[in-house]
Amino acid sequence: MTSDPPSRSWDVRRLPGAEGRTFLVTGGNAGIGYFTAEQLAGTGADVVLGGRDPAKAEAAMASIRSRVPGARVRHLRLDLADLSSLRASVDALELEQLDAVVYNAGIALDEPPRRETQDGNELMFGTNHLGHFALTQWLAPLLSAAPAGRIVTVGSFAARSERLDLDDPQSTKDYRPKRTYGRSKLAQMHFGFELDRRLRAAGSTVLSVVVHPGGALDSLTPARPPVHVTTVGERLSGLPAGLFVQGKHAGAWPAVRAVLDPQVRGGQQWGPRVFGLRGKPRPEPRYDNLTDTAVAARLWAVSCDLADVDPNLGLP
Repeated sequence: MTSDPPSRSWDVRRLPGAEGRTFLVTGGNAGIGYFTAEQLAGTGADVVLGGRDPAKAEAAMASIRSRVPGARVRHLRLDLADLSSLRASVDALELEQLDAVVYNAGIALDEPPRRETQDGNELMFGTNHLGHFALTQWLAPLLSAAPAGRIVTVGSFAARSERLDLDDPQSTKDYRPKRTYGRSKLAQMHFGFELDRRLRAAGSTVLSVVVHPGGALDSLTPARPPVHVTTVGERLSGLPAGLFVQGKHAGAWPAVRAVLDPQVRGGQQWGPRVFGLRGKPRPEPRYDNLTDTAVAARLWAVSCDLADVDPNLGLP
């Protein structure tokens, strides 16, 4: 995997037009997902915000429309913690094709107790990884119908120091919330790379790309009331950290580029330019703990069992 810079410049504030294309952003009502949706809406594309809460989605869409005149945005009821609901959600899209999906939605718990989805999966692993894994089988036909479909998986810098325990993927033993979160993001990233290997083997035109936002803090994020509000004190206290990390608007840049840039290739990892923590997006080497294809293949098999999905995930 190369980290060489692409051959032409990319301006994060002057994005290419994407009129006539449709993008789905899971968790598009807040955080990095919101800014991903806002930036993609500015290209003229149709942007679908996938999320559980209609009220939060309405607030996010109103904010986007106030900043992007003529924005084409809508909400899709999507609950990644309820695997049995995903097929109906995709049917509700009422699309013949989907140009890209950004797998951004996620849950992060800081303290015990361990919680489960209604399917009986540990909440973070079940939502962040298994939900997107299962969603892929229903989105695959729509993405394959697009001229150049893309699946963009948003991982995390927190995954860099973790290792999967595939003998206990549900963290039933020695549950530690932050570690479980990091492992759920690591699983997502493994999935994104393994998915691209399988897409290439199948001769598919769909690409799978893995990105991460680096260090993205609320205190460095521009206000988008009522979606995101920070006090003056919070903004001032976050300024020193701006030397090393960035806001969530900038954390969205790798995902946006992975959706739009024709030079992006399947199987790549993209992150911020400066130490993987801040700056404009660029391709970068995979984390060392993401290079073992045997681990990725085993995770795939475990995920199929836990999510009760076909191993081919609807891929051609």
